[in-house]
Amino acid sequence: MERRSYRRPRQGSIRRWLALPLTLATIGLLTTACTKSEFSPDEVFRVDSVHHLKYGDHDPVRIHGRQPKSFQVHGIDISRHNKSIDWRRIRREGVDFAFIKATEGKDNVDRRFAEFWSAARSVRMPRSAYHFYYFCATPEDQADNYIRTVPKSQTGLPPILDVEWNPDSPTCKKRPPKANVVNALSRWLRKIEAHYGQKPIIYTTPDFYEENFSGNALPGYQYWLRSVKAEPKFIYGSRPWVFWQYTGTGSIPGIEGPVDINAFHGNRTAWNKWLKNNTR
Repeated sequence: MERRSYRRPRQGSIRRWLALPLTLATIGLLTTACTKSEFSPDEVFRVDSVHHLKYGDHDPVRIHGRQPKSFQVHGIDISRHNKSIDWRRIRREGVDFAFIKATEGKDNVDRRFAEFWSAARSVRMPRSAYHFYYFCATPEDQADNYIRTVPKSQTGLPPILDVEWNPDSPTCKKRPPKANVVNALSRWLRKIEAHYGQKPIIYTTPDFYEENFSGNALPGYQYWLRSVKAEPKFIYGSRPWVFWQYTGTGSIPGIEGPVDINAFHGNRTAWNKWLKNNTR
């Protein structure tokens, strides 16, 4: 995910929803708690017809194990590094959800978060916001940054904590020991859950996972795992996962340039159930 700040950018028929006009009331959702104008999760998200995302890859690799195209539900994760996005078109093309970068560290806010957050809502796409963890600030300060930025929303999916080593960062190359990492992340997760009433999802990468989450550290959370060369079970063993980031160089009609693409671990029926159980 945010490795792209310092490295090369990584980049069926469904029910058609009419886009909502971008009014002041819509924009207001970015700074206020959910209101009566929010639509219900069932109204927004339920899609009964099975479809497959129409995607390619700018830099394809051979994936060991089950192939991403065998999964029915796919989505994107995006940040300011992504270029133009035609939200109505990508909804039609089969993008089922969007994970949007909101914050990093104690004071950084992704400059395109508000734009993407509102756009995803306008096409009634399930969406969540992620925080890129910074090991040179306290978890409490970082949680406060996220809380200031990401509104409570009736249709918002659980918050996401993105944790990975970032050796190319110009400002913070710290690699705390496992005990310190787990303690700090636990504090961030608890504060965010208390505020939003949703247990966050954890995103991580193979090297970070091996050093910090082995031995069943931080159990009880839903995991979103990066693995671009193999099905997650070959990289993460028996750790259960809900989302799989299988490429950082995907190609989707309606998105300019490479984009991260992810699969949901389940069929369309399981997805609808997951949405119902994971919205506020």
